Amino acid sequence: MSKLHLYDKILSPLVTEKSTNLSEQNKIVFKVPTTANKKNIKTNIEKIFKVNVTKINIINKKNRIKLTRGRKTKVSGFKKAIITLKKGQSIDLTTGI
Repeated sequence: MSKLHLYDKILSPLVTEKSTNLSEQNKIVFKVPTTANKKNIKTNIEKIFKVNVTKINIINKKNRIKLTRGRKTKVSGFKKAIITLKKGQSIDLTTGI
């Protein structure tokens, strides 16, 4: 499997206050395509970063309407995966993919 196909199921890491708090528990949050499933994400993460994944939780964020200065704007939804790594392992997101 080429590197291009491995990166198709991982769009970007999500760096928020909540995701940095989760990193203390060996959990990392990634934005993934809506067609991705747990099996694909697990194999791709293990091959790219060379770590052992113990658990994956997937959350679908739905589209929503937001009011900005009295105008309605659409905020597109996305899918995110919370990946739990084996104890003692980590992924350094500052180095880039």
